[in-house]
Amino acid sequence: MTDEQIYHGSCHCGAVSYEARSAPIAQAMACNCSMCRRKGTLLAFIPAADFTLTSGSDALTDYQFNRHVIHHLFCRTCGVTSFARGATPDGAPMIALNVRCIDEIDPDAITINRFDGKSA
Repeated sequence: MTDEQIYHGSCHCGAVSYEARSAPIAQAMACNCSMCRRKGTLLAFIPAADFTLTSGSDALTDYQFNRHVIHHLFCRTCGVTSFARGATPDGAPMIALNVRCIDEIDPDAITINRFDGKSA
């Protein structure tokens, strides 16, 4: 990719931080499943190989529910979920970035796509 960027994200207290390499993020997904609805996350997805956790691996707590395929990771100090780990439908490891936690992105300036996770 010639237009890829490096994004920086973190939890609220800064204990967990990361860098993510991606094409410019201009849209995100808002899911209405029981987890995303309560957290208010806006998600953008990247391959796991394009993600680097720069701090806080020891501060992360993992929560799984339903089919136990997504690792909903959150900071055990401030409780913020800045990213999650999972797999694409073909099994490739992926990261779901919470766009609200990325420094370089204004969530009000991107396109939001709705996903009916409640019915999935």
